[in-house]
Amino acid sequence: MTATTTAPVASTPVRTTRPPSARLRAWATRAPLLPALIFMIAVTQLPFVATLVISFFDWNSLYPDARHFAGLDNYQEVLTDADLRQSVWTTVLLTVAVVLASLILGLVLALLLDRKFKGRGVVRTLLIAPFLVVPVAAALLWKHVLYNPEYGLFNGLLHYVGGPQPDWISNTPLLAVEASLVWQWTPFMMLILLAGLQSRDHEQIEAARVDGASDWQIFRHLTLPHLRRYLELGALLGSIYIVQNFDAVFTITSGGLGTANLPYTVYQSFYQAHENGLASAAGVLVVIGSIIIATFALRVVSSLFREEVSRA
Repeated sequence: MTATTTAPVASTPVRTTRPPSARLRAWATRAPLLPALIFMIAVTQLPFVATLVISFFDWNSLYPDARHFAGLDNYQEVLTDADLRQSVWTTVLLTVAVVLASLILGLVLALLLDRKFKGRGVVRTLLIAPFLVVPVAAALLWKHVLYNPEYGLFNGLLHYVGGPQPDWISNTPLLAVEASLVWQWTPFMMLILLAGLQSRDHEQIEAARVDGASDWQIFRHLTLPHLRRYLELGALLGSIYIVQNFDAVFTITSGGLGTANLPYTVYQSFYQAHENGLASAAGVLVVIGSIIIATFALRVVSSLFREEVSRA
């Protein structure tokens, strides 16, 4: 008898196709999102693409016929011009000062609101109120109601105690802008840190108290490490908005006395000097910086979500 061997037959993968009804259902679920997606692209992405294209041109709106392609010259001028470099430094200084001061004050207020006391809801609402004020209105409030050397509240209090009558905006212009922004952004930091405080493991804190830990030791070794992610999130989100701040600088000092940040310099280049290409290049750099900060902010948010899911 002769043994016969049969060669193995290669199995061909079976291609599964989704039935038309499933594909229709998938598109039906996505269809309500399409108008919002189209609107977002039309409002945000198309203007940015146009700004990016204009940034490569030497384009002064007063001389439209002299427009020509300039390559990276506008970006080189933004990075090498002394005034523009100064505005970049002012933007960094303003952002760092406001974010740090807002975080510290927001942490103090969050620690106070984390305690139970009568009227806590009313106090929390009052502390949130500055963040809800329109930015231009807040800047006008500080400029006229508080800083005015003739009828401002600050000088009124100093006059009551026999003190000097300084011109706050002229003497300390950058500090005047920073104070108004700190007043407006401290409630934002407070809300983020208060959410972090309320997500602590209270059993762990009670166990530390039973072991004889003081309030400072609990804050240093338990509360502060727990708030690290929330502090990072507040710093990153605050930086994104304050880097782009225009209202306070424009309203309080009109960009004078060394307070012109990069957004105000973009405004000057576009609306006063009519340099469309140069202003577009500076604007693109602001957007790139904001995107970099936003990337870190999204990573912090995702890590917070992962921690909450793992804890649940």
